[in-house]
Amino acid sequence: MIPRKPLASLLLLALVPLAFIPRPLPAQTAAQAAPQFAPPVVFGYSDFTAEAKIEEKFLAVPDAKLAGQHLKTLTAEPHLASTPEDHKTAEYVAQKFRLAGLDTEIVPYRVLMNQPKVVRVEAYDPSGKLLMTGPTREHVEGDPYQDDPRVVMPFNGSSGSGDVTGDAVYANYGRLEDFDQLAAQHIDLHGKIVLVRYGSNFRGVKVYIAEQRGAAGVLIYSDPQDDGYYKGDAYPMGPWRPETGVQRGSVQYIFKYSGDPETPGVASTLDLPDSARIPADKSGNQPHIISIPISYHDASPILQALKGPGVPQGWQGALPFRYHLGQVGGQGGVKVHLVSQQDYQRRIIWDVIGTIKGSEYPDDWVVAGNHRDAWVYGAVDPSSGTAAMLESVHGIGVLLRQGWRPKRTIVFCSWDAEEEGLIGSTEWVEQHAKTLERAVAYFNMDVGVSGPDFSASAVPSLKQFIRELTRSVPSPLGATVPGQTVYDQWKNTRPSGNEHRGSNAPPESGQEALVGDLGSGSDFTPFLQHVGVPSTDIGSGGPYGVYHSVFDNFAWYTQNADPKFVYLQEMARVFGLEALRMADADVLPYDYATYAREIDSYIAAAKRKAADAHLGSLDFAPAQAAAARLAAAAQKAHTLQLAPSGDLAKLNLALRQTETALISDAGLPNRPWYRHTIYAPGEFTGYAAVVIPGVNEAIDAKDSNRAAQQLGVLTQALDRAARTLENGL
Repeated sequence: MIPRKPLASLLLLALVPLAFIPRPLPAQTAAQAAPQFAPPVVFGYSDFTAEAKIEEKFLAVPDAKLAGQHLKTLTAEPHLASTPEDHKTAEYVAQKFRLAGLDTEIVPYRVLMNQPKVVRVEAYDPSGKLLMTGPTREHVEGDPYQDDPRVVMPFNGSSGSGDVTGDAVYANYGRLEDFDQLAAQHIDLHGKIVLVRYGSNFRGVKVYIAEQRGAAGVLIYSDPQDDGYYKGDAYPMGPWRPETGVQRGSVQYIFKYSGDPETPGVASTLDLPDSARIPADKSGNQPHIISIPISYHDASPILQALKGPGVPQGWQGALPFRYHLGQVGGQGGVKVHLVSQQDYQRRIIWDVIGTIKGSEYPDDWVVAGNHRDAWVYGAVDPSSGTAAMLESVHGIGVLLRQGWRPKRTIVFCSWDAEEEGLIGSTEWVEQHAKTLERAVAYFNMDVGVSGPDFSASAVPSLKQFIRELTRSVPSPLGATVPGQTVYDQWKNTRPSGNEHRGSNAPPESGQEALVGDLGSGSDFTPFLQHVGVPSTDIGSGGPYGVYHSVFDNFAWYTQNADPKFVYLQEMARVFGLEALRMADADVLPYDYATYAREIDSYIAAAKRKAADAHLGSLDFAPAQAAAARLAAAAQKAHTLQLAPSGDLAKLNLALRQTETALISDAGLPNRPWYRHTIYAPGEFTGYAAVVIPGVNEAIDAKDSNRAAQQLGVLTQALDRAARTLENGL
């Protein structure tokens, strides 16, 4: 997974008052069937009786033991994208899809990716004494997977090549405000090697800003404060990152566009001529400087040798010495020598696509996907998601053998090369962009299970959909808390924090479970933000310090995440139920009333921010009026959705096209591949969602002309969406 941090979500209660709680389902073993329950009233269904029976049969099938077997098979070998081992996992997934009765194909693409030839780091103190060489091989006592010769050395996807030497400067998390603070202290980064720690933003943003500020290279390390011993016991004693653990990852500028660097907006099929490609160094989403990931074992001697000013408040990590910024000017700095020889080639990757044709609306697709490639073994990221998806497919395969067919076409997708820049999903979306105009949803799962805490992000129209269906799925906690559902556990989980509640407490009495907003960092990005398919993303989290390291393997997983694989089973049920319920709905269960309210709140917040930025001349009234118009249309649509009747095809088409209406053909300023007017990854966050991005980023830049122009684009999109919804009523 391209990393995502927990996203603060606006806590806006959904309008839909139809959340149901079926009779409690007890905790399950692999052999137990889900028990009978009275058919509830469910948003999107005029009569849920038949669907309730179908869902009951489905929920009985996903098997914890089988999911564990899938996981063990998928993680038996390192399987970096485009390698023979990666192809073996594609064949395994395709076999399971076919066994379940899906019409299955392995779809290849030829894309530009790098693999490392030489990666080396050396650091010297001011006297010329060698401080360290690296990256040090990852190693702990007793791990059974760490010594496989196919484990790729620590490197960054999309890193530049070269041989550079410069003074080291510590820049905290490498956020925009961190770099600005260095500038305020007159620290010139030209020709410097910037040392930053993981966290707070996407690693590619760290490199992007460093490159803009003139740095010659970037070292990215994992500080024990963020995912190591400061959090708890390090692996193999516990789940947190050990001393030599390294987080690999892509530094592609995915906030510009995702996918193959040479073919933005165009599918990089095997027969695509070279003339249709652009040079990678002119693509705009590839760094031009070296970046190398290292462990805190390797970062420690560099940090300890740095002199100069002490770090500002909040910059101190957990290593046992005072951090400094580095020598500023003159002699006496720590010299760092970086060597990066990257082998860039057009390599073959393999998506696996399994399809079940719909019986009534075959052109309306429900797409569900998870990526399959990993930096090393990827037990949590992404193989836990793949194992869960395969058990979802298993459950649906049983329904198919019993004669069931979905009303809408269901497409299960196993994406390749997500880690390098969401490549497999992006190329497929670009190839099928026209068809996806009718796709009613994309359901994503990436890090399926790293622990017991369910979480979800979604477009606002699907937030209540997620809350509602998780009330139908039993939680593994049901053994100790009878009747506990996934929703119950989710609601009572301490979230990562919410800026609007200002605390780290569970929701207050009467409040719903929090659903985050979609930024970027996983395969929902091309679906939602490029072509406008309503999307969700689900996962089950816990203490997880081995992200993108050799230690994210089957041994770590069974020790720390899910020893009995019951959370794989849980995620299989939730993921499959998303596809089933959406595919068979009489009327699409979108909640545009909540969507309109959230948009209105975004506009109000942007108006306040503009005033604080002394851009008070901006006129927000037309955008607010358009949001009000959308809210009125959404309320009328909601009334029809509560009691579906009449021309449902017309209503469903309007409901689906309303999301597409929020797409701007021109795209965002300076990054036109991103076309959604409400959500995009931030240019300086990379994965955290920026809402009404065209407007907010212009305000951040204090560009009143651009802000006014983007307010016009937003207003047009909201009017378009309102008109689309009105025409379907």
